[in-house]
Amino acid sequence: MEEKSRWDGLPRRLFSEALGTGLLVAAIVGSAIMASQLTGDAALTLLINMFSTVLALGVLIWILGPVSGAHFNPAVTLVAAIRREVRPREAILYIVMQVGGGLLGVALANVMFDLPAWHTSDKERSAPDLLLGEVVATAGLLLVIGALTRTANGRLGPLLVPAWIGTAMFFASSTSFANPAVTISRAFTDTFSGVDPASVAPMVLAQLVGAAIGAAITELLYPRRGIPEPLDLPAPVHDVRPDEPGR
Repeated sequence: MEEKSRWDGLPRRLFSEALGTGLLVAAIVGSAIMASQLTGDAALTLLINMFSTVLALGVLIWILGPVSGAHFNPAVTLVAAIRREVRPREAILYIVMQVGGGLLGVALANVMFDLPAWHTSDKERSAPDLLLGEVVATAGLLLVIGALTRTANGRLGPLLVPAWIGTAMFFASSTSFANPAVTISRAFTDTFSGVDPASVAPMVLAQLVGAAIGAAITELLYPRRGIPEPLDLPAPVHDVRPDEPGR
């Protein structure tokens, strides 16, 4: 019975992660395509893309956060798993659903604009300065989420997480992918928001480095006291009990 109770609701959580990541990618890619069709101004295109991304992310966290914790990001899930805030098997399933949902989301965006569902990009994004941008953007994202959860302010997630992503899209040289699932998915659109498949691995590595830095800063500023606080927004959906080392 105890094992069963641990996995109650898992299908809903997995569907929520796939749906949320897919719709987020569809918003990112679709808005970039629409903006590039409306204007040839790169700055205006990025501005439109940013607004759509920020609004979609906020809405998705608000709608789906109570179901799955609104990770939508393998870096977030991986940090939670390393901290034993999410069981390893569930973390693996979360990441699979996030990547799968993202791939469906990019296909949806492409097809909506009469493009092939999946077509690879040739936009190279692996220069050192861009990778540094990904480290900074992802570190900041994990710090924001960590601060929210460690201070019991997860209800502010739909506002503060998109706020960080939005500002990082303009101050980070990489325009802030900050998400391995989104990065993999954007390799399959040859549009404004695309990324060369050869750049995916370096970008994901930079994101993981950034996630580790953000997690470390969180531990320094907000040391854990008592029961761990999962990286779930707006409130914990994972039952984290420190007496379950093998979960």
